[in-house]
Amino acid sequence: MLRYNKLLSVVRSSLINVGKAIKGEVPLSLELEEVCTSLFNNQVPEVWHKRAYPSLKPLASWVLDFLERLRFMQSWVDDGAPDNFWISGFFFTQSFLTGARQNFARKHVIAIDHIEFDFIVISDEQKYDLSKAPEDGVYVHGLFMEGARWDEKKEAIEESHPRVLFSTMKTIWILPGKRDEIDYGHAYKCPVYKTARRAGTLSTTGHSTNFVLYLYLSM
Repeated sequence: MLRYNKLLSVVRSSLINVGKAIKGEVPLSLELEEVCTSLFNNQVPEVWHKRAYPSLKPLASWVLDFLERLRFMQSWVDDGAPDNFWISGFFFTQSFLTGARQNFARKHVIAIDHIEFDFIVISDEQKYDLSKAPEDGVYVHGLFMEGARWDEKKEAIEESHPRVLFSTMKTIWILPGKRDEIDYGHAYKCPVYKTARRAGTLSTTGHSTNFVLYLYLSM
């Protein structure tokens, strides 16, 4: 939320200054000129990008997405933590996943280093009560599959439909458990990225900063 507030402050102040520059009340600096050019070209200004989360959206779509993220956070403040988290709405997704591990570790008095995630794709929402949070773990939604789809009847990954590159993923129950008690079987190790570009800088974990985690999905 602090990161969103900083980004919101940058967006607001730069737009106010652009308005003043157009009126001639303040000089048009190189930074403000870049903001004006980006707005005219439907691009996200670089000064916003530096404070923002990874995104490939053009300006109009970026603004709508940003407003939706702010509404997500505001509803959390007003109404408490949601029962089903919009995982794409987090600024730093890894911290949310670490929090899910920590909650499980405290509840069951297990060392966090011995905890891994199991993944249950909720194909039939009638079997689960998504109106309340699970006893352990978290429900998440907001993911998409590229070049494949989730078959609700088979409860497994299938080929995507003709001329459909992206498909919406079902709600996933991310369930922490002891590492030696989780058996992924012959599941597909599916990487999750923040953007379709996948590229990012190399982090201390050895993965790209654009990388989130691996989902193990039936196939």
